[in-house]
Amino acid sequence: MITARFLITRQNFTLDIDLNTPDKGITAIFGPSGCGKTTLLRAIAGLERCPNGFLRIGDNLWQDGKQFVPTHKRALGYVFQEASLFTHLNVRRNLEYGLKRIPKASRKISLDKAISLLDIGPLLERHPSQLSGGERQRVAIARALAVSPRLLLMDEPLSALDVVRKQEIMPYLESLHDELEIPVLYVSHSPDEVARLADHLVLLDAGQVSVVGPIVEMLTRMDLPLAHGNQAETLIQAKVAKHDENFKLTYLDFPGGRFTVAYKALPLGHSARLRIIARDVSLTLTHQTGTSILNIFPTTVDTLTLEGEAQMIVRLTAGGVPLLSRITRKSASLLDLHPGKLVYAQVKSVALLS
Repeated sequence: MITARFLITRQNFTLDIDLNTPDKGITAIFGPSGCGKTTLLRAIAGLERCPNGFLRIGDNLWQDGKQFVPTHKRALGYVFQEASLFTHLNVRRNLEYGLKRIPKASRKISLDKAISLLDIGPLLERHPSQLSGGERQRVAIARALAVSPRLLLMDEPLSALDVVRKQEIMPYLESLHDELEIPVLYVSHSPDEVARLADHLVLLDAGQVSVVGPIVEMLTRMDLPLAHGNQAETLIQAKVAKHDENFKLTYLDFPGGRFTVAYKALPLGHSARLRIIARDVSLTLTHQTGTSILNIFPTTVDTLTLEGEAQMIVRLTAGGVPLLSRITRKSASLLDLHPGKLVYAQVKSVALLS
């Protein structure tokens, strides 16, 4: 586990953190601006001093009441909002800069591996001024990986990029998840990034941890704000079952049935993440025929929550897997929805995230 306890008080803000999260996968630290996300990351890096703080990364104790491992001795990589490359050095020398303090025996990620993961081989002889924003950030990530960190900290690494550059760099972030075993703490205020990348979610509110858990569960918890509003969504893990070359479709199985999505060249058995926006899920009492909607599943109503005066969020289960639907209050009344009722969910749109 990653265990962190910090109390940092400033004039108009207090960070009071007691955090336990798995030391594997990507943990997103999510919350509104000013809630303490960056301060938490800086405290974990040792850049914010907290005399009575505590930090343990797996078996490595970096801080308690008696000792404090300084930042330069913590086995971590840090990627900031801006790439912060050395402008007088080319890409190769930027990558090599941090290696000086890492003994060869401690290098678990080779420089070649970092270069390959981020696909920056053609950029090695260029200077930062000759790179696009997305290329600079890929170099910054490779530089953080080159020091073979025990923990990778990423502070809104895509926030300075436009939409095109964000889409360019996202596959490289996904590759870190798939190919490396380094735990990542990923600060973001973007629901899209969190949905696509995160395994676990830490919700921060006014300097405190409000809740921690697997993202698939957190998004559908009706006691949390993520399950409400126009952007409420569900993430479902499914496996590629079949490809339809004729109609250019891919079929993915999950415990509640089979999804049909646009063709994606993924191997059979590949685990993929599906994203479903609650407003794209309609409900019906019988299985409809003669419809263009391909993804229709039998479900059971679990919970109903009023959204304002006219809308409702309905939490359903399909084969034990939660699914959210946002419908009008009138529709819920006409369908006589109540917990335990059997209905069919019609999913109008599905996004295949990975």
